[in-house]
Amino acid sequence: MSIILWISIFLILWCYLLYPLSAAAFARAAERKVAKGEYCPTVSVVISVWNEEDVIEAKLRNFLALDYPVDKFEILIGSDGSTDRTNAIVKSFTDPRVRLIEHAERRGKMATLNDLVAKARHEVIVFTDARQEFAADAIRQLVANFADQSVGCVSGELMFSRKEGATARGINLYWNYEKFMRKCESRIHSMLGATGAVYAIRKALYPTVPAEVVLDDVYIPLKIVQQGYRAIFDGEAKAYDEVADSPREEYRRKARTLYGNWQVFRIFIGLFNPLASPVAVQLFSHKFLRVAAPFLLIGIFCLNMLLWSEPFYRGLMTLQLLFYVMAAVGGLARHQKYGMLRILSKVCYIPYVFCLLNFSALIGFVRFMSAGQQITWEKARAR
Repeated sequence: MSIILWISIFLILWCYLLYPLSAAAFARAAERKVAKGEYCPTVSVVISVWNEEDVIEAKLRNFLALDYPVDKFEILIGSDGSTDRTNAIVKSFTDPRVRLIEHAERRGKMATLNDLVAKARHEVIVFTDARQEFAADAIRQLVANFADQSVGCVSGELMFSRKEGATARGINLYWNYEKFMRKCESRIHSMLGATGAVYAIRKALYPTVPAEVVLDDVYIPLKIVQQGYRAIFDGEAKAYDEVADSPREEYRRKARTLYGNWQVFRIFIGLFNPLASPVAVQLFSHKFLRVAAPFLLIGIFCLNMLLWSEPFYRGLMTLQLLFYVMAAVGGLARHQKYGMLRILSKVCYIPYVFCLLNFSALIGFVRFMSAGQQITWEKARAR
C-alpha cells in the first residue's frame, strides 16, 4: 500500500516539478535551433465565429492594420450560424482582403475551419479567435519560422493583462508555467499544442479535422508532428487578451480543454511509443499525467487515510488537509481587496487554482466517458 502511495506522489512531483526541470535542462543541453529568417509568404487568416458582434469589428480593424504586405494577405471569417449582427458588421468592411463565409445553421468549429482552409488561397494559414488583438508584427514573426523547412507549425505567445482577483492571478501563473513548458519542449523537438488564438501552419500540411474534435490547436500540431515536421513556439509573435477572473468561466473552459485531451490520447495513441515518436516522453509527462493528476491525488488521500496509524503518515495527512483548507480559503477570499482576507487570498490562491484545475480535469474525464461534451462552442467568458 505504501509503495503505491509513494509511486503516486512521485508521479505528481514528476508531472509538476521534476519533468519541467528535466525538460529545461535537456533543452539547454541539446537545443534544436530554428533557422528563422527573412520569409514573406502569402497568408490566409481564418477565424471561426459565432455571435461575436461585440468584438469582431475591433478584430478586423486590428488585422487590417497589421504590418504585412496588402497583396499577400487575406482574412476569412466563417460565421457558424450567427444570429446577432456579426455578419452585418463583417459585410460593412469593403476591404477586398476580408471574405465572409456564412452558414445558416451551427455545425461546430471544426467543420467551419475545414471549410475556411479549403477556401483559403494562400501558402500559410494563420488561426486566431475573434477576441484577441495581435501585435503589429505578429504575423511576420510567425511566418519567419517557415524559412526553416523542418517547421510545419508555429505558435505565438498569448499575453494576459494583469488582474487582482485570486482566480486571475492563479490562471496567469499557470499560463506562464505552461508557456515555459512549451518553450522547453519546442527547443527539444516540438510543443504538444499551439495557442489557439495565435498559431500558423503550412497549408499543405493541414489535416481535415473530424467534426467531433474539441481541440484544433492540439490535433493539428500533433498531426503535423506525425508527418515528420516540427511544431514550435515563438514568443516574439504576440497576441493580447484578458485573463478570466471567474471560477465558473475557468472551470467551463478547462473542463472542455481536458475533455479534448482525452480525445487526443485516443486518436494519437501511437505517439506514446518512445521508439517511434519524438514527443512520447513529453506527451506522457506533460499531457497524460496532467489529466491523470486528480485520480492520483484522490488515491494519495485515500491511501494516506489507510496508513493513519503510523505517525509519519499522520503528518503527511496533516499536510494534505492543510493544503486543501488553504485551497478552500483561497476560493472563499478570492475577491477580497482589504484586510486579513486579502492577505489570505494572496497566500492561498495557488492551492485554490491548483484544485480548481484538477477538479476541471476530473469533470473533463467524466464528460469523455459519457460523451457529454457538445461540439459547438460557447463564449469563453460572459460579456
